[in-house]
Amino acid sequence: MPEEDYVWLPNAEILSFEEVSALVDRFIALGVRKVRLTGGEPLLRRDLPELVKLLASKPLEDLALTTNGVLLEQQASALREAGLHRVTVSLDTLKPARFVALTRRDAHAKVLAGIEAARSAGLPLKLDCVALKGLNDDELKPLLDFGAAHGAEVRFIEYMDVGGATLWSRAQVLSRAEILAQLGGVPVVEDRWAPAERFRLPDGRIYGIIASTTAPFCRTCDRARLTADGMFFTCLYAKTGVDLKRPLRAGASDGELEALVRGVWTKRSDRGAEERLKLREQRAPLLPADELQKDPHLEMHTRGG
Repeated sequence: MPEEDYVWLPNAEILSFEEVSALVDRFIALGVRKVRLTGGEPLLRRDLPELVKLLASKPLEDLALTTNGVLLEQQASALREAGLHRVTVSLDTLKPARFVALTRRDAHAKVLAGIEAARSAGLPLKLDCVALKGLNDDELKPLLDFGAAHGAEVRFIEYMDVGGATLWSRAQVLSRAEILAQLGGVPVVEDRWAPAERFRLPDGRIYGIIASTTAPFCRTCDRARLTADGMFFTCLYAKTGVDLKRPLRAGASDGELEALVRGVWTKRSDRGAEERLKLREQRAPLLPADELQKDPHLEMHTRGG
């Protein structure tokens, strides 16, 4: 959460579950096959399993959720029963005191309980860890061991300059190269659209690295983002989006909504991470935008923007 007081959106400004479902149908018609519920914190959305149930009835290959895990213990079984395919939990440290320092919340035990609840409910599990130099870079191997003990693949994410809740510092970025130097491993051949590079250790364990700061993948990114108040973004770094809620509530036809989404996507030029890398390291000009490719993802924000 941001350090300052957070202003919640009025309920009337938030998409209803039926509206979310209607917009997801339009994205599916345009080729989307994977949806992720994210945030903010999606488990703060009241009756979230009802939304999962609506989405699970659609022709999707993957329906996932990313959470901080604080409320997962109470909801894991209901989410699984509603049809959720898998869950990703953010876990940056195994040390309770360090967790408080990083998150400003004394909820470490709740997160661990949520992870165990997800495992018990039969939800396939991943753990996301933002790797921070001088803060948790001594925990990479313990986190891998923890993931293995809980049947979860661990993904280490380079600290990203997304603004907002924290003041970003390049000095705190633990790079892909530095993570590999600690852990090693042999690359696992992957679909090039996946954000994480995966590596196999000699004992067979696999972990991932998302090098969005030192090796951004904007050129092949296939993620679209829909916020809780109906704004459509084509980039995590974008400062402006396109309002889909207004035309939806005004009675726009399915074809009109699809044309709006298609028009925004095909003209996209967002290259947020690459732009930042270019400014920091004076890299070469950015490559032209790609068109929408196979298996695009839609990330649904259920609370806040």
